[in-house]
Amino acid sequence: MVPISGKTRVLALIGHPVSHSLSPAMHNAAFAADGLDFVYVCLDVHPNRLPEAVRGMAALSFRGFNITMPHKQALVDLVDDLDDAARVSGAVNTVVIDPDSGKLTGYNTDGGGMVLACEEAGIELSGKSVLLLGAGGAAAAVALAFAEAGIGELHLANRSLENAGKLKEKLSGVGILSVETHALDDLDASAFGADVIVNTTPLGMKEGDALPLPEGCLREGVAVCDAVYRPGFETPLVRLARERGVPVVAGNRMLLYQGVLAQSLWTGGEPNVAVMDRALSAR
Repeated sequence: MVPISGKTRVLALIGHPVSHSLSPAMHNAAFAADGLDFVYVCLDVHPNRLPEAVRGMAALSFRGFNITMPHKQALVDLVDDLDDAARVSGAVNTVVIDPDSGKLTGYNTDGGGMVLACEEAGIELSGKSVLLLGAGGAAAAVALAFAEAGIGELHLANRSLENAGKLKEKLSGVGILSVETHALDDLDASAFGADVIVNTTPLGMKEGDALPLPEGCLREGVAVCDAVYRPGFETPLVRLARERGVPVVAGNRMLLYQGVLAQSLWTGGEPNVAVMDRALSAR
């Protein structure tokens, strides 16, 4: 491990709360293994103090930071520029601070992280029909990244058809035209013949949560991805997918790869994925 000095570049996670986060273990393990002079810390920032905290990190020459709840949406108005995923989703999870100008650029690496997790699991996306559950920031980021990966069609299912329609409009605005919207409680066992089902709803966060869709949708030939991550537990959706022997991406894989993409943005290099993975698995 490189000793912390006046030359060490500082990275952070900001949220409220942040004490539960696994991100410091993941990033610092990779920095130590590769001899990179970075350190990653957690900073608990109350929503009322968010603007001054962001300005403070720029003033202190942080290299960048991650954002978790409840700040992801608020960061959109506190940075100087946004990538497409952050702009369309209305949520920022990674910021890079230019060391010369102090300019803050906001990114959303969640969708890209899910694409990399699918690649790891051998789940083909090109030309496939995708059923995306939810219409929030994570859903938007996944939709955009999956479109860039070449999916054939996208079905959005959400409790609020109005919100699903709003997301469809945003996606149409960036050239994603083949989108159908559906009410989440109207899904049936056919699941529109989807090849890949992705859950971005909160269902699965708490013990006893219901499945986000009918069991019959998990048929042979479908792959399942769940953005929900509970340390030490598998969601009901992931457990059922494993029981049925279908390809599955659990939330911890998306967590890993969104972190890999964030670290690459900060360092400009290829992160040590194996070390990051071991650090997460040990928690």
